[in-house]
Amino acid sequence: MELSQKQAGPASGSPLPAPSRTPTPAWAAADDSVAASTGGLQAYYYDLCMEKSQEIKPFILQILQEVDEEVEKGSVGITLNIAGNSRSLSGERVTGEDFWILCRVLKNNSFINGLDVRYNLLSDVGAYYAAKLLQKQRNLIYLNLMFNDIGPDGGELIAKALHKNRTLKHLRMTGNKIENKGGMFFAAMLQINSSLEKLDLGDCDLGMQSVIAFATVLTQNQTIKGLNLNRPILYGEQEESTVHLSHMLKENQCLIELHICKHDIKNCGMKQLCDALYLNRSLQYLDVSCNKITQDGMKYLADVLKSNTTLEVIDLSFNRMENAGANYLSDALASHNRTLKALSVVSNNIEGKGLVALSQSMETNPTLSHIYIWGNKFDGATCVAYSDLIHTGRLKPDNTDVEPFVVDGHVYLAEVSNGLKRHYYWTPGYGEACSPSSNAGFSLAPVSWSRIQPAVSCCSDSLHNVLSAWMNTSFPISILHVSGSLELSLPNTHVGKTQSLLQYSSVFTIAYILSCNHSYLLRFLVSRTRL
Repeated sequence: MELSQKQAGPASGSPLPAPSRTPTPAWAAADDSVAASTGGLQAYYYDLCMEKSQEIKPFILQILQEVDEEVEKGSVGITLNIAGNSRSLSGERVTGEDFWILCRVLKNNSFINGLDVRYNLLSDVGAYYAAKLLQKQRNLIYLNLMFNDIGPDGGELIAKALHKNRTLKHLRMTGNKIENKGGMFFAAMLQINSSLEKLDLGDCDLGMQSVIAFATVLTQNQTIKGLNLNRPILYGEQEESTVHLSHMLKENQCLIELHICKHDIKNCGMKQLCDALYLNRSLQYLDVSCNKITQDGMKYLADVLKSNTTLEVIDLSFNRMENAGANYLSDALASHNRTLKALSVVSNNIEGKGLVALSQSMETNPTLSHIYIWGNKFDGATCVAYSDLIHTGRLKPDNTDVEPFVVDGHVYLAEVSNGLKRHYYWTPGYGEACSPSSNAGFSLAPVSWSRIQPAVSCCSDSLHNVLSAWMNTSFPISILHVSGSLELSLPNTHVGKTQSLLQYSSVFTIAYILSCNHSYLLRFLVSRTRL
């Protein structure tokens, strides 16, 4: 059937199934009743809508047509983007019933590994089918469900589906009010799931109990590399959640990215976090924006930066460090720290002297390349200082949120749309949606398990030396001691050498070799007595 004929006769007059809070299993009973059409995803979607008396949505047809065209070009690893806040949808939204059909279409598709349905109307009905999709689709590595009116029951369904899922790497549940109940199911899931690397539960109305549960689970979980727990619903002034998260950072040596905005963190809580950062050797991106940290808390952080060698991105936006806090940070950055790449001090009540001190630290610090200062109190000296940094090339225009201009011989600063996570909640109507200049935090510290350099035990030190000498290689071998075993990360370029490792049993025995996207993971059962 030709595409034009399909569009000429949509079944828009067919009655929709009655929406229900908990969808009936009968909806999913005939998953294989319609064979996938050779005409592609668009034709398959049309056939399914006709069979199930579902309304055919023209915007979904159009998007699936574009995917079919990409597949014909030989593209793989496609992300299907049906974001409800896209201007191209003209106010259309995907409902739970629409998502049922979409999940049927995508169930056995090997070309699509990402699905973005943010800002739609899926509700718990759509969550039911998202859970089914996670159980049956073996290629999906990215799923974005943010702001879809999914509640605690829908959160439970998705969390339980991830118990057996072994492919999904990144899940965004941002803005779905799964509350404390749903958060507890996700925390329990992390005790079982061994593939999910990035989880976003920001603005989900998590409670104190679920935040503490996540902190407890992550002392053992070795796969989560990025976690967002922004804006939980907390009561009390004792900062219990911060205490537990700090304890987690002391134990966890795998987490790269942690977002704890709006946790009501004060100076005491910041001290707890900084004490943990002395021991942590993996965290690269720390987001503590929108809290209540003042100059005393910045002093604790400045002391950490003098010795910490892993932190690369710090977001301190919307706190209250003032000039004194800025001076503490500038001293640490100018004389000691050489690993931090990006710093955001947006809206921190900093005046000219503090802002100039930060600019001067960039003159002696060659590593700090991104700084964001908008929302503070600029004076003439501030404007000249940052104008000079930009004009001399020390600070690239894409790496800051201000731009100098001159009026009547005086230099001023204007705001530009750059930042660490400018497009976290929305995407622009034009231009690049994932531009590094607008989302620098995620570009500078990407979540990738191959980048981790975990703590090495005495036993693994010996193994590291043996393998480095044996493989005669210059790349850093990353070894992690986990539950009596050792894991070794090797690039694909060394795959050929892994075969002869089987003969190297005088030192260790190979348990298995697991192929990954960009590297090979070898797990060794080590004889401690021989090492």
